[in-house]
Amino acid sequence: MNRKITPVILFSLLFVSACASKQDLVVVKDEVQKLKTDAETVKTQSAGSYSDVQQVRDEVSKLQGRIEEVAHTSRQTFGRLGMEDSLLVHKADDLELRLKKIEEYLALDKQESAPAAAPEKKAGEGGAAKAEVSPDAALLADGNEKFARKSYAGARESFSALLKSYPKSELAGEAQFQLAESFFIEKWYEKAILEYQQVIAKYTKSLRRPAALYKQAISFEKIGDVQNAKARFKSLVNLYPAAPEAKLARKKLQ
Repeated sequence: MNRKITPVILFSLLFVSACASKQDLVVVKDEVQKLKTDAETVKTQSAGSYSDVQQVRDEVSKLQGRIEEVAHTSRQTFGRLGMEDSLLVHKADDLELRLKKIEEYLALDKQESAPAAAPEKKAGEGGAAKAEVSPDAALLADGNEKFARKSYAGARESFSALLKSYPKSELAGEAQFQLAESFFIEKWYEKAILEYQQVIAKYTKSLRRPAALYKQAISFEKIGDVQNAKARFKSLVNLYPAAPEAKLARKKLQ
């Protein structure tokens, strides 16, 4: 009887094992499917992240391109400014030299052509005449005082007021130079270059012109524009060889 029971038991065990194997297979298939789903999700997320990273890279590249374009435009602008100004400087000095030669050739006698000077007024019995300070001189003095106190913004207001209200004043060149100096001291070199340019191009008879050329060259050096700096040093040496600034410029050119 035991022999008859044994096959039945074995069959039952095999049946149960087969059922268990099928259940395990289903579980495994579910796990595999889940892994596939997770893998697709990761791929999708990775693709999105890569797209975002690529977009950021593209934007950074565009910004770098714009920065390089602006820098290139600035270099071209300053280069053109230097070339145009060099031509103007040489033309102005050439015209001045020709005018002197013409005056010498014609032997103009300024003393004879000048009208007789009016007799000086002497202080009468009412007391000595008081010396009045002109408005342009007052503005220059006010600007210089603020400049000395390192109140550069206030100094610029006074200098600018003088230049605007009295553009033909004999003090205009000095005011313009001091205006440029205020930007130079504050290390605003780009603005200083433009303001020194006004002294160089507009006030050709100013005693501050050699210093303006030298300081403008230094300003070009500070912003890394070596070419325009050398051009200014050379112009200074050629135009004002005896000026103290020319000695400094020669050292820079060595």
